[in-house]
Amino acid sequence: MSVIWYECKVKYRKTHETGESKITTENYLLDAVSYTEAESRITEEMAAYTSEEFKITNIKVANFSEVHPFENSDRWFKSKVSLISYDDESGKERKSNLYMLVQANDVKEAYENTEQAMQGTTGDYTIPAITESPILDVFPYFTGDEEEAEKFATIKNSESSEEEVLEESEAI
Repeated sequence: MSVIWYECKVKYRKTHETGESKITTENYLLDAVSYTEAESRITEEMAAYTSEEFKITNIKVANFSEVHPFENSDRWFKSKVSLISYDDESGKERKSNLYMLVQANDVKEAYENTEQAMQGTTGDYTIPAITESPILDVFPYFTGDEEEAEKFATIKNSESSEEEVLEESEAI
């Protein structure tokens, strides 16, 4: 199943570095299975992020096929990637576009990070456009859950081993 990314606009009162408090609207990206889940998740994330009241002003499906975070980067860029294929019937070259969200510090780094994300691609492609995105942060669905799942699996395996040892000792 493919991931559906939702772009959420949230309006809230933010205190700036100068100590001035202003109402601001910011964009966030998260993956969810429905608008309802997206609303629930952004509410949960924003409640942890700010103690002020906030209002979700818009939720829409984002057209990103992939999201690539990179360490030591603080901004998000939208990369348009044109995949080039050859149509045998018509004998013409065809381009299909996909959009990626990559994290970088500037446009040059965003281009390099897009190239790095596309390394495993066997077909030809071009990168015709990279623009800075208004998205401030990305909240993937399974953040941190993998570690808990691994701990749970380890605990379950050790419990199973103990049960097997008890069963073997009872059999003797």
